[in-house]
Amino acid sequence: MYVPRLLSQTILNRLDLFPAVAILGARQVGKTTLAKSLRDQFSRETFYLDLELDSDLNKVDHPEFFFEQNREKCIILDEVQRKPELFPILRGMIDKYRVPGRFILLGSAHPHLLKLSSETLAGRISYLELTGLNILEAAPHVDQERLWLSGGFPEPTLSNDAHFQYLWFESFLKAFTERDIPLLGLSLSPQLILRCLRMIAHSTGQVLNRDSFAKSLDLRSSTVARIFDYFTSTYIIRQHEPYFANVKKRLVKSPKLYIRDTGLLHYLLEIKDMNSILGHPILGHSWEAFILEQISSLLKNEFGSYYYRTQDGAECDIVLTKSDVPVVCVEIKFTSAPKNTKSFSTAIQDLHTRNNYIIIPHCTAPYQIDNHVTVCSIHQFIAETQKMQF
Repeated sequence: MYVPRLLSQTILNRLDLFPAVAILGARQVGKTTLAKSLRDQFSRETFYLDLELDSDLNKVDHPEFFFEQNREKCIILDEVQRKPELFPILRGMIDKYRVPGRFILLGSAHPHLLKLSSETLAGRISYLELTGLNILEAAPHVDQERLWLSGGFPEPTLSNDAHFQYLWFESFLKAFTERDIPLLGLSLSPQLILRCLRMIAHSTGQVLNRDSFAKSLDLRSSTVARIFDYFTSTYIIRQHEPYFANVKKRLVKSPKLYIRDTGLLHYLLEIKDMNSILGHPILGHSWEAFILEQISSLLKNEFGSYYYRTQDGAECDIVLTKSDVPVVCVEIKFTSAPKNTKSFSTAIQDLHTRNNYIIIPHCTAPYQIDNHVTVCSIHQFIAETQKMQF
């Protein structure tokens, strides 16, 4: 089953402007399916190469000749992280024949892990991130609870077979730990990588303490920082940074740590159904991770996203900013009857935000619990923030 993605029109627009467009995101998030689904809408004939296949990899043994022979086509290079030496050649080929829509690059890692410096294709390429299925994309096929439980990877999420979902995540992690991470240059055993991921799963939603991780893993703190950088750059974890500009208080300045996909989070914690998650200590942090990923997916082009916490107890889960100025505060609660807290009220006072929300699982219609805080669902929150004008 193919699920239309909201990023589709943006990709087509960028292809009309830039010689190259890179679609980046976690492995198996749907990049290949999306690119292939748009081929009929491209202004050029396309040529698809999967660089994980030896037969396709051989075609770029002499890349300059291959690109020159296909200069009038849009060349889709999948799993581009397997051939980073192509990037300087792409620059030369683009400069020789600079027209929009020549290349689409699909990759499972951030550009800096692909050894692609900002200068290599600067001005020639537009980067876009494809996240997992969000609530708007998934709504016709799965409900909110199922999306939260199964995560945003299309294949397991759209399957009704719990055993298949379990096997899918098992295979995903095997490929990630044994092939993807070593390929990108992190030389650690798959067992250690998996152990670190399980520790992160148990720490989801908490402020990062690298020294604690280093002690538990018997590694140097600098090595742990490098591991986290790789996990972040392969779109597996999110390090949600704190907001501390222009606030004259003692603030927490370490990021909060999340497994981005809640399906992967639940697999790592051996949570198999909704009853299991409702009785698990991770419940609140899992719901928080889910809401954060939805907001990041649907509003990332509109707002900056941070959290806020002071040493004296003021806190909010998400601060959305415009031009680095706080404009929205969000508290995330897994409850049907939320109450405003002193810590959230103090955060609102510190940040001077007029738009403040508590997001809960279900809400018939948004309502206020005081003059400054609105209770709503994630669907209602997205709808309201998309209408905001600043």
